[in-house]
Amino acid sequence: MRLAARTVLKAANTSALLVSDLVNVRYLTGVCVSSGVVLVLPSSFLFFVDSRYREMAEENRLPGVSVRDIAGLEKAMTTVRICGFESAHVTVESLQRWKKKFKNTKFVQVRGAVECFRRSKDKEELLLIGRSARITAELLRRIPASLRAGITERALAWKIEQWARELGAESMSFDPIVAFGAHTSRPHHRPTTKRLQRGHIVQIDIGVKYRGYCSDRSCVYFTGKISAEYKRAYQAVREAKDTAKRAVKAGMSTRALDRIARDVLKKYDMEKYFTHSLGHGVGLEIHEGVSLSVSSSDEKLRKDEVITIEPGVYFPGKFGIRLEDMVVVA
Repeated sequence: MRLAARTVLKAANTSALLVSDLVNVRYLTGVCVSSGVVLVLPSSFLFFVDSRYREMAEENRLPGVSVRDIAGLEKAMTTVRICGFESAHVTVESLQRWKKKFKNTKFVQVRGAVECFRRSKDKEELLLIGRSARITAELLRRIPASLRAGITERALAWKIEQWARELGAESMSFDPIVAFGAHTSRPHHRPTTKRLQRGHIVQIDIGVKYRGYCSDRSCVYFTGKISAEYKRAYQAVREAKDTAKRAVKAGMSTRALDRIARDVLKKYDMEKYFTHSLGHGVGLEIHEGVSLSVSSSDEKLRKDEVITIEPGVYFPGKFGIRLEDMVVVA
């Protein structure tokens, strides 16, 4: 078990916590379900599920987790006078329903009580993320052989998804970003029927899930002669990425790290074309934990946190370049 129940409650500053966010439920129990809650008490994690998941939950639960039928939640709550709930994930309707059902319980808002622990990964988590990253690296290695004139963005995106499954991924971390030519100027472009032509720049941004854990990488491919404009932009982005990666360490300011990359792009007079954050945390979700941005709250990186470093420049109607690596904070 990664955490003791008392440790979670200390972070929540409550004597009990009802965890309903399904990603946090998976983190605490080791089980992926589409419905279920965890009641965290001072000495136990009570995992309430319906009959669809009871057997699977019993077989796959982490040590220290007790699986119960969902019908037993009402009785368990009768002795809980004050209970935290995940205010960022619970709807007003759900909260009202709980208040009506559990009349003896006072509910108090809690934010980030589980997420704060998810930031630093343990050894097993790092191994799973590493496997996910290796699958993604193999996908990127296969792409050049498919960059033949006439293939569409959608067709290549579908190939990538097929390969991912063949390599053991349970799914993609997010819909693949496959962009040809001028479409690369759109950071979150959705693949279309646009066909590849010789000379197009190709932007790929992909990641997979392996046993729940995500990966995220971005690469650029050239299908013809590399123009001086392409070359200069690629050089600027690569230097920004590499410089920022070298600065990654525990205790580093997220804003300062973002600033480092922007200062490199500023030397090339391209800072204004960098329109998003430098990166983000990765784990059970593709975006979790910190955001590396001068416009987000400033936080300190933690040891064994996994983050992306992904500077990019985008010239509307012309082209864009983004390069992205994942880094384990040491």
